[in-house]
Amino acid sequence: MVRKYFGTDGIRGKANQGVMTPEIAMRLGMAAGRYFKRGGARRHSVVIGKDTRLSGYMVEPALVAGFTSVGMDVTLFGPLPTPGVAMMTRSLRADLGVMISASHNSYDDNGLKLFGPDGYKLSDQIEIDIEACMDKPLGENLAAPDKLGRTLRIDEATSRYIEIVKSTFPRRMRLSGLRVVIDCANGAGYKVAPKALYELGAEVIPIGVAPDGFNINQEVGSTDLRAVKEAVIKYRADIGVALDGDADRCIILDEKAREIDGDQILALLAANWRKKEKLTKAGLVTTIMSNLGLERYVESLGLTLHRTKVGDRYVVEKMRADGLNLGGEQSGHIIFSDFSTTGDGLIAALQILAIMVEQDKPLSDLAHAFVPVPQKLINIRYRHKDPLQNETVKSVIERTKQDLGKKGRLVIRKSGTEPLIRVMAEAEDPALMRDAVEKVADAVRKAS
Repeated sequence: MVRKYFGTDGIRGKANQGVMTPEIAMRLGMAAGRYFKRGGARRHSVVIGKDTRLSGYMVEPALVAGFTSVGMDVTLFGPLPTPGVAMMTRSLRADLGVMISASHNSYDDNGLKLFGPDGYKLSDQIEIDIEACMDKPLGENLAAPDKLGRTLRIDEATSRYIEIVKSTFPRRMRLSGLRVVIDCANGAGYKVAPKALYELGAEVIPIGVAPDGFNINQEVGSTDLRAVKEAVIKYRADIGVALDGDADRCIILDEKAREIDGDQILALLAANWRKKEKLTKAGLVTTIMSNLGLERYVESLGLTLHRTKVGDRYVVEKMRADGLNLGGEQSGHIIFSDFSTTGDGLIAALQILAIMVEQDKPLSDLAHAFVPVPQKLINIRYRHKDPLQNETVKSVIERTKQDLGKKGRLVIRKSGTEPLIRVMAEAEDPALMRDAVEKVADAVRKAS
């Protein structure tokens, strides 16, 4: 089924255009509010957090209007990381949680991520059911005047999230003596991340902590590592941590300012947790985009790498179905089902820091566990028709897969959050890899 509003990670688009207008936000609030009101005499509630985008001031009240109009109480957190909203949904026994964020995108985009009462992202079927209600007349099933929802804004959510995050760090272990650069992307983690690290004993050098509504992810954060690399070298830090706009993922740098992506983070964690028998099953979960080098390394540990389609919620679904407690994405979403229901960049950083403290070694000696198979990803923006439906493009993709054979992998997919076609090729032979990705990318460009 082609979905009208939801993509791979909630609803996302250009602020005040398309699917990200106040009307759509209000309709979502009304539809989701009706869906999650389970009947009975008790009052139903939703919690709402957001990142630091200017458009959050527009989207938030529209959501509130939708939820309260159908009789659902609303608790507003203000800026809070996405995993914090998920945690608070469950902790406060809310019926629903909503995060207003477009993650790593620039300020002019925004989005809506929804969590069920268990703190997990909604399934495809629930999103489809909510979509079916969003286009109904606005006057249907409104609450009576005396049944309207109430709204409350609380400030304690950030403190509660910090305490939960700190509780994932080993007891009686401290970060004393470690110098940590934390890049908060001028986003949702700009208050909580530096504070949590400081309270655990680290010397903290924060950057990307001056949001102004426009500078989220701008030349900072996990998608632009220049600032954090410069800070690691300048301050001779032991580690650099770069969050994205809603702090549900991170990229880490060692003391030499070398990048450690999600695949390498998973490799380090898998080896450490296997040795300490912390893995619930002999495996972990990642997506089709993760490097073949990770798969080979994991297998060398006697573990199985399970792959899913792209999206951290699909990783979580596989983890839950198979009873696995470690998973993630190359982009830096790392999921620890022992601690959280979704990716959490700060918890991931703390788990790496714990290994550093425990082994008393520099991060450069611990990370970079495998040599990645040459891999290249090209993103092609398209305007109107889906280029992947073009017959010429289909033919080029099929021929390229045949050329690669068993020597490499070709992954082509539409982004679920932006109008992009992502073309990724991987092969031991760099020339074969480059030829494959360029052939397909060129065909897609011509059809875009």
